[in-house]
Order: sequence, then structure tokens, then C-alpha cells
Amino acid sequence: MSLSIAIVGLPNVGKSTLFNALTDSDILAANYPFATIEPNTGIVPVPDERLQRLADIYGSQKLLPATVTFVDIAGLVAGASRGEGLGNKFLANIRQCDAIVHIVRAFDSSDIIRHDNGPVNPQSDIEIINTELILADIQTIEGRLPRVQKESKAKPAAREQLGYLESLLRHLQAGTPLSALPSHDHEHIADLHLLTAKPVIYAFNVDETTLTDENQKQRLSALVAPARSLFVCAKLEEELKGLDQADAHELLE
Repeated sequence: MSLSIAIVGLPNVGKSTLFNALTDSDILAANYPFATIEPNTGIVPVPDERLQRLADIYGSQKLLPATVTFVDIAGLVAGASRGEGLGNKFLANIRQCDAIVHIVRAFDSSDIIRHDNGPVNPQSDIEIINTELILADIQTIEGRLPRVQKESKAKPAAREQLGYLESLLRHLQAGTPLSALPSHDHEHIADLHLLTAKPVIYAFNVDETTLTDENQKQRLSALVAPARSLFVCAKLEEELKGLDQADAHELLE
């Protein structure tokens, strides 16, 4: 069993740095936009202590743990849904994944340029990515509607699908991602691979000080609530990569 997770976000927010930490890789994490063009992939086994017990019970000779495939997607930009910054290619890469980790820059550093050369603004960055995903889904549904409208004249199932797609389209046009709806996993959209229907977790890339600042973490979490969020210092995680437990503990102190 394998789950694929797309790591998405604006350029220079720490996607490749986090990918390296998660997968023990050494891909280029550069201080300029589009250092990543083709998606990088890394497969990570999921530890499960039950696996050995099951192997002992059934006499299995080989253990095959579940895995997670992380996919480092190139940075999206405003206009990606219209093809800006190779947006169509990058959005297609996301469609192939099961879930999304949305990396949001929440640290300030004069050494790392922002996509717009402006101040750090997590809320604006979140809105840019979510807007592009919503617009891409609107295009996908609008592209499917003519065929379904034609089929609905003769097929009851197509009429049901038409109503469902039109309902989803209204939500998207109102700016609501499909993952925010009570129920969106439906056979009528399975083959559309809608981006905002995928499960999403927001990962705020913060500095070491913010990692222990509960008030600031609450303020950031509120930007995406009720969606799930977590906090990571990608730079620190990459420094810990490859260290044994004793050395990692010493660095954290």
C-alpha cells in the first residue's frame, strides 16, 4: 500500500528543503524561483510495529511495509491555472497525487528572497495557492459539463451527475475548496482528479523561535482552520538529517 503526497507552495518557501529532510535526499534547494522543474519523488517506509508480529504469526519470510511517496512539486505562482510559470504542468503533477501538503513560509530572512520581493505574508500566500487550485478545478468541471449536459437528455445517471457537478461549481465559484464541504468524495468526480477535493494539511515553515511560541502558532493555525496544520523548521530538519540520535539531541539543545 502506498500513498502519494504532493508538496506544494509558492517558490522559495522551503518545499525542497522539507522534501530532503523527509526523504533523506539531497536535491537542489536553491534561493531562486523554479530551482525545481521536474517533480522529485522520494519513497519513505511507514514504521509499524504490528508488521513483525503479523509476520511471526503467519510465518512470512518477507516484510513489505506501507510506504509514502513524497512528490516535490515546483513552485506555483499567481496565474498558474492559466499556465503562468509552467503552471499547467505543475498542476498536472499534483493531480496524480492522493493528498497535498501545502508549505507556507512563516519565517523572515533577508537571505531568502520572496516570490514577490515583498514582506512575509502567510495569509496572502495561502490565498494565492488556494485560488489557483480552485480556478483549475473550475476549468476542469466547466470542461466536463457540455458532455454531461448532452448525455443528461437521455440518461438519468447523467442528469444526477449534472446536478452534482453544477453544485460543486457553485461552491468553487464562491471560493470554497471542495475539501471544505461535508462530502465531496463521489463517483461522479472520481475521474476528474479535482485538486481541491484532495485531503490537505498546511505545513507552516517557521524559524526555531516560533516552534516554541504557542501564541504565534495559534494565530497561524487560525488562518487555515478548520483544516489541519502543523509547524516545521525545514532548515533545522535538514540539519538533523543523517545525524544519529545523540548528535541530533545535542544540536537541538
